[in-house]
Amino acid sequence: MADLKSGRIVEWQRLSPSLSLFRVVAVDGAPFPSYQAGQYIALRRDDCLLTRKVKEGDKIQYLPDLDESGKQKRGSVTHSYSISSAPFEAAQGNFLEFYVVLERGYDGVLGRLTESLFRGMEDHSNERLAFVERIVGDFTLAKRTDGVEHVLMVGTGTGLAPFVSMLKQLDFDARQGIAPPARYTLLHANRTTEELAYHRELLEIEEAKRLDFVYVPSVSRPTPRDLADPQLGSGRANNLLRHVFGLPPREQVASPVALPRQRGLSMLRERIDPARTVVLTCGNPNGMSDISWIASQVGMRFEKEDW
Repeated sequence: MADLKSGRIVEWQRLSPSLSLFRVVAVDGAPFPSYQAGQYIALRRDDCLLTRKVKEGDKIQYLPDLDESGKQKRGSVTHSYSISSAPFEAAQGNFLEFYVVLERGYDGVLGRLTESLFRGMEDHSNERLAFVERIVGDFTLAKRTDGVEHVLMVGTGTGLAPFVSMLKQLDFDARQGIAPPARYTLLHANRTTEELAYHRELLEIEEAKRLDFVYVPSVSRPTPRDLADPQLGSGRANNLLRHVFGLPPREQVASPVALPRQRGLSMLRERIDPARTVVLTCGNPNGMSDISWIASQVGMRFEKEDW
């Protein structure tokens, strides 16, 4: 079994009340294991609010695990997260970066490890954690896209993490003279512009044209400012993909699903040829399920991040 090592959270950036970017460094300054973009690592906290799994028929709930005095117990929780930093960044800066959401169940119970992560970070009172000294996973370009002409990445919320790692590494490799093996298109949606992590960086990668890359960002709760931005679309990622293929939205939507005005529908339809494309998706399970259905309707190969 891989060793558990002591780490520290640095450069915590709160994007919204429920979304953050942060970096982890090893307390002893040792380098992290080498890895491929798209892989993940297990993080551990020892002060997590604990829950217990309760099953009633087909319904599963996670309820607070209370002690004899009625207080919620605290303890250790280990959870795996996709790495959003590219391998070259980890090698150069000796850190790993993550894009995480404060998880909340349908019953309002906060996610155990993320509740611990988000508590006390702004005042630097809660920076210690541990990590498993092993980076694993087969959600990599080499494993999932070998020989494909076009790679379509669809990230819902923090499901962007493996894709931004891949794209930053591809751009870095291109700067070193290593030609990207395929064309790449990224659809990423979150609720608000502030929650679109890496938005500026992805626009810069697209504008640099070191690889054949098209970035299609969208927000599901657009403001008048967002609707006026020609670089932003509106709608959830799965509904954007439905729009590209002429399919109706999965559910009734409050505002029309629309692509960024700078990303023409005809261009995307020509670019995303199902017969020459593999779609990779990561994020919300319901969104990934719908993207799988879309792929089956148009005859497109489907791959998802599945631990």
